[in-house]
Parts: sequence; structure tokens; C-alpha cells
Amino acid sequence: MTDPAMTQAAPHAAHDVRPSDIAVGVILGRSSEFFDFFVFAIASVIVFPGLLFPHLPALEATLWSFAIFALAFVARPLGTVIFTEIDRAFGKNVKLIVALFLLGSSTVAMGLMPGYEDIGLWAAAVLAILRILQGVALGGSWDGLPSLLNIHAPEGRKGFYAMVPQLGAPVGLVVASLLFAYLIAALPAADFLDWGWRYPFFVAFAINVVALFARLRIVVSPEYQAMYESRDLEPTPVLATLRSEGRGIVLGAFAPLASFALFHMVTVFPLSWVFLYTSESPVRFLMLEAVAAVAGLGAIVASGWAADKFGRRALLFWGGAGIGVFSLLAPVLLSAGAVGEAIFLIYGFVLLGFNFGQSSGAIASLFAPGRRYTASALVSDLAWLFGAGFAPLAALALSAEFGLFASGLYLLSGAVCTMLALHFAGLAQARRD
Repeated sequence: MTDPAMTQAAPHAAHDVRPSDIAVGVILGRSSEFFDFFVFAIASVIVFPGLLFPHLPALEATLWSFAIFALAFVARPLGTVIFTEIDRAFGKNVKLIVALFLLGSSTVAMGLMPGYEDIGLWAAAVLAILRILQGVALGGSWDGLPSLLNIHAPEGRKGFYAMVPQLGAPVGLVVASLLFAYLIAALPAADFLDWGWRYPFFVAFAINVVALFARLRIVVSPEYQAMYESRDLEPTPVLATLRSEGRGIVLGAFAPLASFALFHMVTVFPLSWVFLYTSESPVRFLMLEAVAAVAGLGAIVASGWAADKFGRRALLFWGGAGIGVFSLLAPVLLSAGAVGEAIFLIYGFVLLGFNFGQSSGAIASLFAPGRRYTASALVSDLAWLFGAGFAPLAALALSAEFGLFASGLYLLSGAVCTMLALHFAGLAQARRD
């Protein structure tokens, strides 16, 4: 609900920024972040193992690459702590500029880094440091725009507007996948592995600049400032927020666990499995992922209608059950050749769209309004850490050791956690009401 104080504080601002304007800023911002994310993820499979660990077997090299991949998720809560203080001291515009400059600089530096043949294992250390800086920057890039969008959503359309920020994920994946597919197909293998893979990292910086201005346009608006002053978007000290909202933060982190785990189980993990254990060209699989991501985008949009009709928590709960069923089918499909892979990806992305589309802020109502901004940022950090950060590493390691069915059991555990978290969140909401 909108705080009456906010309404009184800026009645004139209601026409300064419309929900559609906020939606554009949110989609551009999230698309740029997810493009960065998928550029690194794809390179973690097809470039970094050979560039950084050519002295290791392919599987071991990929596992080390996925370990570096996970560092951003570990560092992200630290970024929230650091940039919350910057936010409180200097404001959100300064916070966003610094965070996105750090994100863009780290990403560009990755495109310039040498390999093992040049500086040995120091190359892996350099990439690990840059990945940590990316994670810190991602923690700092939280702008509260999804909360602003949710507050301004018309009654009966909350679910529809809740899915808008999630559209950035498939958009970022489609662009990253098609760009890598084009470079791999257009360049000789030696040229791609020497310099061609670096271009997506430079493109990421340009996209970040565009997204920064789109987000700043919202953040410096009178309406946003009025909400800041009314405490709807005011950052609060992290430790104080954890003490007062700790239970809700834990529930919020585990509520979307299934969809965040599935996120990597249909993107990064299958690419690594196909690349390592089949003779299939990565170009075909990247193109197939892009097509499946478009289907996932449609499912995200449909999740808005479903959430408004049946309720967001109900959709997530039954979506978690659906992911549990998929976890049992996924190993069979992924090992069934080209047709099985196509069914696996399209089915997985559609299921992901319905769940991921409503995973943001599913239990934000449990938080006190004055602490909702920082609590929501912490929930996002921890959900990505627990649900997605180690998913490619764990799924590949388990599958290599025990077979593909082990990755399905890993995903099933995430579905169980989601259903339990939503059950307890419902009990907490009933007590609160």
C-alpha cells in the first residue's frame, strides 16, 4: 500500500514519473545486469577453462571456472553493506553511479585480461578479483525501483507489475547468447579464443552506460525523492535491519530458491554438460537457449496475469511443486539427444518464467515499511547466493560423479525449500494480520 505521508508529500509528483516510465528504467537496468551475468556465465564454459586452466582436464578446469563464477554471489551481500552506507551518506544517485562504474570497469577489465600462457595462475587470481568486484557492484546497484513500481501498480495489477523487473533476465540471455553464437560461427576458433570472446565484455560496458542514465532519470525525479523522504525507499543500517527483520529475510531468501536454482539449471549447467560430454556445437545450443528464453519471456508475462488471479504465493508454491516434478524429468530429457535437449530447454524456461516472474518481493509485506528497502536488497542477495551462486558448480560436480540424476535431486532440494519457506511465510503473515 502507498504510505499516506508519501501521497501528501508529493501530490504534484504523481505525473512526473508514470509506472510505464519506471518500468522502462527497471527493464533496462535489469537487462544490463543480466547481460553482464550471462556474458560471464557463457565465457565460464567455453573460454575461461582453456584460457586459465589449460594444464587441467576439461572437467576440472570447468569446475574451477564455476568456482570463480560463484564469487560474485558471495561478494554481493558485502556490496549491499558498503553501498548502503554510501546511499545514506551521499544519496542514491551517487551510489548508482559508483556501483555501475565499478561494474562496468570490472567487466571491461575482464575483456582485457591475459591468460595462463602469459602470467600463469595469476590470470585466474586476476579474474577472481574482478569477479568479486562485479559482485560488490551488483550489491550496490540495488535501486528500489521494483518497490517503487509495485507501489504505483494499479489495484488488481500487482502481479503484472511485479513481473516487469524479471523481464530483464531473458532479454539479457537472448542478447548474450546470440552475440556469442555469432562470434563463434563467424570467427575461426583460434581467433575467437584469442580475441573474439572479449567483445561481449566491451559491449556490456556500453549497455551499462545506457541503463545508468535510464535509472538515474527515475532516481532523481521528485516522486522518487518524496518516497525517499517518506521512508518508503530509505536505506537503513544492515545490522539493524537484520536484527529486526531477520526471520522475514531468511524466509524471503528461501522462498524463490527453486526458481533461482532452476535459473542456472536451464542456462549455465546444460551448456557446460553439452560442451563437455557431447560433440554438439555450442552455436546450436546457444541458439536453442535464445529461442527457449523467448518462450520464458512469454511465461513471465503470463505469470503476472496468473498471480493477479490466484495470488503470488499460491503461484510460487505450486510452481515449486512443478519444479520438483521437472527435476525428475530433466536428467532424462537432457540425455535424450537433440530433441530431448529442446524439450528440456523450452519446458524448463516456461516453468522458470512462471516462477521467476513472481519471485521478486514475494513476502515483502512481512517487512516493516521503514526497513523494506534494505531488507528487500538483502533478500535478493541471499536468494541469489543460496539458490543460484553455486548451482552450476554443484550440479556439474554431482552429475560428473553420480550421473545426471544427481543434478535433478539437487534441483528437487531447492523446490522443497521453496515450498517450506512459503508455508512458513503464510503462517507469519497470518499472525501479523
